[in-house]
Amino acid sequence: MKIAELAEKASKVQSEVEKAVVGKSAVVETALAVLLSNGHLLIEDIPGVGKTTLAKAISRALGLTFKRIQFTPDLLPGDITGSSIYNQKEGEFELRPGPIFSNIVLADEINRTTPKTQAALLESMEERTVTIDGATLMLPSPFFVIATQNNIELAGTYPLPEAQLDRFGARIAIGYPPREAELEILRNHRTSLPIESVTAVTTEEEIRAMQIAVREVHVDPSVQGYILDIVGATRTVPTVQLGASPRGALSLMYASQARAAMQGREYVKPDDIKALAPSVLAHRLIVRPEQRVRGVTAETILAEILDRVSVPTV
Repeated sequence: MKIAELAEKASKVQSEVEKAVVGKSAVVETALAVLLSNGHLLIEDIPGVGKTTLAKAISRALGLTFKRIQFTPDLLPGDITGSSIYNQKEGEFELRPGPIFSNIVLADEINRTTPKTQAALLESMEERTVTIDGATLMLPSPFFVIATQNNIELAGTYPLPEAQLDRFGARIAIGYPPREAELEILRNHRTSLPIESVTAVTTEEEIRAMQIAVREVHVDPSVQGYILDIVGATRTVPTVQLGASPRGALSLMYASQARAAMQGREYVKPDDIKALAPSVLAHRLIVRPEQRVRGVTAETILAEILDRVSVPTV
């Protein structure tokens, strides 16, 4: 697929998604960039700002299969991956695939379940496979996990371990909409549900072709060096206990390639890196406890790093 065609398709998808998610163009663009870069997305925000709506709108606009898993303390790994059930009529065990076998999987309130169940997603997110009773099964392609968590209510939750956080291509927050956008939301929801007006504008085959085309976007060596300078700075800054991993550097490059392609460019600019670095890297940093007490966050640290690291001239 040519980049111009990809950009046109991505624009149509974004327009459809924004029928349901109003006033959040940058959030929708980042979510689509993560999808096209073959990553996974973590949405961390307060209740009621549209986390689930965003996931549903993306699946409808892309024309992909969608399953929602409500994570609760009593959820078991088999409830996600599936299990073997004994068929008395046939006299043998038969596989019952779980909801993970879908193109887009919404892991709603992922921090509400136990670490054992959270770990059931690790293999699927990284390897795109699921192992059930010793049998390894391939997941559909494309495969996109959107996980949500509430960052306000912490009672009864199980924070995601660093190993699993690192498997998310980006973490975003939707936030409150501007007044004008919220007024539009009230108008739109008065007589109907906008999510029902979202229609499919792509197919599975087109999404796979778009993901392949994204990897062909040129990344100049100087831009690659810019990525490494930013990632390297997160590992040496004294306020950070653990910096971004090599997987973080790759995720930043892939997402930047997707952003460039969505804008009709066949090359990545430093602006792509700067726009995506907070979403792609912040959740991978562990800020020192004494700094967190002082109100220092991973986002503020990255903002300082982006101001300090010299931008290449391409």
